[in-house]
Amino acid sequence: MGWGNIYRRRMKVFSVALVIYLDYKAVQQREKWTNKSKRAALWEKAHERNAKRVLSLIIKLEGLWVKLGQYLSTRADVLLEAYISLLKQLQDSLPPRPLKEVCQTIQKEFGKSMDDLFADFVEEPLATASIAQVHRATLINGQEVVVKVQHEGIKAIILEDLKNAKSIVDWIAWAEPQFDFNPMIDEWCKEAQKELDFNHEAENTRTVSRNLGCKKSHDENKSSNHANVLIPEVIQSTKSVLILEYMDGIRLNDSASLEAFGVDKQKIVEEITRAYAQQIYVDGFFNGDPHPGNFLVSKEAPHRPILLDFGLTKKLSSSVKQALAKMFLASAKGDHVALLSAFSEMGLKLRLDMPEQAMEVVTLFFRSSTSAIEAHQTMKSLAEQRDRNMKVTQEKMQRKQKEVKRFNPVDAFPGDIVIFTRVLNLLRGLSSTMNVRIVYLDIMRPFAESVIGNINKRPAENAQWIYNTPVHSDVEAKLRQLLVELGNNEKILGIQVCAYKDGEVIIDTAAGVLGRYDPHPVQPDTLFSVFSATKGITAGMLHWLADNGKLKLEENVANIWPEFRGNGKEHIKVHHVLNHTSGLHNALDDLRAENPLIFCEWDECLKLIEASIPETEPGKQHMYHYLSLGWLCGGIIEHASGKKFQEILEEAFIHPLRIEGELYIGIPPGVESRLASLMLDTDDLNNVPAFVTSLPDFFNMRNIRRAIIPAANGHCSARALARYYAALADGGVVPPPHSSVSNPPLGSHPHIPNFPTKKTHKREKGKQTNVVDAASKNKTNDCREIGYTRFVDEGSNSSSSTSKTDCSANRDGPKNKNSKIFSNPRIHDAFMGVGEYGNLSLADGIFGLGFRRFKSKDGHFTGFGHPGMGGSTAFCDIKNRFAIAVTVNKMSFGGMTAKICELVCSELNIPLPGGDAKNLL
Repeated sequence: MGWGNIYRRRMKVFSVALVIYLDYKAVQQREKWTNKSKRAALWEKAHERNAKRVLSLIIKLEGLWVKLGQYLSTRADVLLEAYISLLKQLQDSLPPRPLKEVCQTIQKEFGKSMDDLFADFVEEPLATASIAQVHRATLINGQEVVVKVQHEGIKAIILEDLKNAKSIVDWIAWAEPQFDFNPMIDEWCKEAQKELDFNHEAENTRTVSRNLGCKKSHDENKSSNHANVLIPEVIQSTKSVLILEYMDGIRLNDSASLEAFGVDKQKIVEEITRAYAQQIYVDGFFNGDPHPGNFLVSKEAPHRPILLDFGLTKKLSSSVKQALAKMFLASAKGDHVALLSAFSEMGLKLRLDMPEQAMEVVTLFFRSSTSAIEAHQTMKSLAEQRDRNMKVTQEKMQRKQKEVKRFNPVDAFPGDIVIFTRVLNLLRGLSSTMNVRIVYLDIMRPFAESVIGNINKRPAENAQWIYNTPVHSDVEAKLRQLLVELGNNEKILGIQVCAYKDGEVIIDTAAGVLGRYDPHPVQPDTLFSVFSATKGITAGMLHWLADNGKLKLEENVANIWPEFRGNGKEHIKVHHVLNHTSGLHNALDDLRAENPLIFCEWDECLKLIEASIPETEPGKQHMYHYLSLGWLCGGIIEHASGKKFQEILEEAFIHPLRIEGELYIGIPPGVESRLASLMLDTDDLNNVPAFVTSLPDFFNMRNIRRAIIPAANGHCSARALARYYAALADGGVVPPPHSSVSNPPLGSHPHIPNFPTKKTHKREKGKQTNVVDAASKNKTNDCREIGYTRFVDEGSNSSSSTSKTDCSANRDGPKNKNSKIFSNPRIHDAFMGVGEYGNLSLADGIFGLGFRRFKSKDGHFTGFGHPGMGGSTAFCDIKNRFAIAVTVNKMSFGGMTAKICELVCSELNIPLPGGDAKNLL
């Protein structure tokens, strides 16, 4: 193609674009002076006029512009009818190339005359499209075929058009950065040349047909996760000519014929969608061009879709295929954490910490399709939602509206996703064109689940099921044998077990996978949701403040927290809260059903606690404060210290124990890739209240995970939790550094603060906080994230890795073996509510002051800890200087956890609390 032709093509494109732009601007001005009743007609004429201009230009230019027109013609869900009705012609009804040109190409490719190749060759083409046209013919042996012949010179035209398109996209990205389509055009440039090689298309056709198990006869036994479609057999191919089996079918845009043959359009589009779900999720090899011109419907009943044209295909790696399945299932479940993890795995990086908006976009991809009329209303709603998101972005970035409009939230867009999203959009447009409603979540789910389900989750099928770390002791070796047995019986999805004896690590084992839809292995630094095991940490923070003289356990809560006073709460003391005898056990309980998301609002929950009314007299009745204990303790902690809840958590325990990055109450951005997802053991929990069955989905939600819920939302590794209890077992003495064979080392992650806004409380005005600890020298605010956060792996060269260096350098912790987090020599009595603290707890209760206390068979208190719903637990035995933590993500009644603790205690000759491991649950 000469420079003169290139220049003329470019001028035609820009000239028509300018004419259309000026036409619409003129209509905008005329609309102001037009009667309201005539405005719709004014715009309709403008749309028809400009649609004709677009169609005329595309027909003249051919090549890539036809491809673009074909794509737009399928988007009845977003494009106006005036454009759709005209652009449909591009699907297979372009002006045909001369027969002489077609015959010359065939004879040149095969080196034979037309008479030697065909008994009959129909001159009128069946279809003419962007790259080739198709003729019906009969081979010498009598077989009926179709012959697809590439247009002469089309390769040069396509390649030049790609360059022109690239220039236009570059200009758009410069002018409007939020509309950067470079990843898409780059992927198209890479794949387009393959589409020009019909040998490549022939092999693709064979591969897809084989993958889909296409058979001429209808298979009644095919399940919902198998497609039932037809694909023509490849007879012969060259680089420019493809001969295929002839299949008599009805075009999708031939509504009259479809109706005459009694074709169920709903079933046809569902079957096409099912075929693509299998290609994408199961086979990892799919056709990237599903516009209506590439489908027929067989005339014989039962009518089945006939899939055509496999020139543009995409092959996915196993990891990307799994990530796409995970993204789909995360969207279906509303699991923000799994969604962000899937993004990370497929290489999609966002510049903003806005997972809710990310979820909206992905959910938009998989939303149920609608008719063209409904779709336009949907797009209007989506535009309004986009404006709202823009305002949220503006607030988050603290930038002007003009700057936000130029902001592109995507940092990296992998090429594998480009064709995938194009296919989803084309399928959506197809269903709108056919005027049917497709529920993609229902149709695609079995295929996505089959990908994840095929991942080896049991030890018998996965040699790496137990994470590869050295065995610390004989008891750990025996424990791993038990875990393998439990894993093969499907009692374990993911698990960590860590134990200390005499201040030393004797067990540090991780096994299984992160989640039902996440095949990544559980590692020693994986973060598990431990539910009520969090209470033992929160209670420890109150004891730490008492140990440092910031409050007294006998003190009235209202003296510490003035807003708490009233509604009969004046006599509630700190020890009543810790002992579950405050009478506020049902405070906030109604919210669980009415508005559970309010648990994400820290200040609002504290206000509700302030307004609550006790049901029983303080100190008289022992009633488990399953939710309220957290905010009761949280309010006391913040008012007594004058600091934020998480500042005290870091100062008291995180930095002194060197467990940075592995114990959070409310996770920060940047740790999503290390989170284990919860699920129910349905065999164990088959007769439980409905709210229990909804807990995994609820606590897997991103905003719940990030909320500070001090009674139930701890996220930690077993080794961090075990180290905490090992220190408590020794009266607050910090154990020696964690085992050097653990990888990654404990405390090596950056600890990212996630502090809520907190006003200065009256008790703190004019007072200077004098809580002194080695860790308080570290100004944690210096490590806080500012501006926006990238969702990238913690080890990458990003803002997160910078934060890691800074935080690691600034943290300050104990320097020697004798460092202590508690100085009270009777701290064990305080935890258990015995000895001189015996008058602060009910003598016959199972709880001491914040911890569940355990007795030996002879009635003496031997230790303490706190279990969590679903099986995670932690406790310590004081006399034997023993501490253990178990974290799980497959929630059950805890029978598996009991077996683990029984084995470990038996091997170490340590009595079980109360003689029964069930006391730990």
